[in-house]
Amino acid sequence: AALLRSLGKDKVIIKVDSAEDNIVFCGTTHEEFAAELVGRKIRNVTRYGKLFYIELDGKGRLPVLHFGMTGMLQVRGHPLIHYREAPRKLSPIWPPKYMKFVLHIEDPDTKELVEIAFLDARRLGRIRLCSSPMTEPPISALGFDPILTMPVLSEFTASVRKRSCPIKALLLDQSFSAGVGNWVADEILYHSRIHPERRCNTLTDKELKALHEKTSWVCRKAVEVNAEDNKFPEDWLFKHRWGKGKKQAHTLLLPTGKPATIKWVTVGGRTSAYVVELQRLVGDTKDEVDLLNIR
Repeated sequence: AALLRSLGKDKVIIKVDSAEDNIVFCGTTHEEFAAELVGRKIRNVTRYGKLFYIELDGKGRLPVLHFGMTGMLQVRGHPLIHYREAPRKLSPIWPPKYMKFVLHIEDPDTKELVEIAFLDARRLGRIRLCSSPMTEPPISALGFDPILTMPVLSEFTASVRKRSCPIKALLLDQSFSAGVGNWVADEILYHSRIHPERRCNTLTDKELKALHEKTSWVCRKAVEVNAEDNKFPEDWLFKHRWGKGKKQAHTLLLPTGKPATIKWVTVGGRTSAYVVELQRLVGDTKDEVDLLNIR
């Protein structure tokens, strides 16, 4: 959203190239999508959870976009932003491979042109048109956004405690917390010192306070660097969690300076990484658990 906002705000979409895809284009065709946008000025680009929408002037519906796992934007002539699941090399071909649409955007004053493509290799993203994005599905069906609409601690605590599912599964539920994906949930739980299999209704007040704080904190940190993983802090689990089944050892350290032990478990159908020494299931009563020194 930030990329499109920085390059397109107050500029006019003079042309839209689109490619047929009856999976990614949802509730509309690629021709209808293109026709709805041409000639309209971009007023703003707004994110909610994992979705974002383009606010346009004039009559007509607004584009609501979801990247999925491999969706991304590419600007003609600009280097790619490095997301974990995205390709690392810039394709010399334009329009790029897996393109779903290309916006041709013109500055009304300078007449400078910018071309921005939406790509999706695995076709897990979605492109929609909505008249009122915030009050229509899919956004209206989402839970709180950890940055935009984080509930106060008392509301958050009550909402978590009434559930009995594993906390990792709850964090992944988009009707609970919009925008929290698999690695983000693991990062939140790592900094909160909570095991991903812990049942929601067994969490202590101290753990819930940490969870409330770190849910917002991790998401804000990721957004601050536009989710470019090479800019994440070195002490994040994200930087070390990708070695499952590989011989190369990670370099994550405990607060004591000793090497951390990273293990993986399946929770809510997703692989979850956690640090054995810091994230324990109830029943482990070692004093070291006071490493709950939440950072």
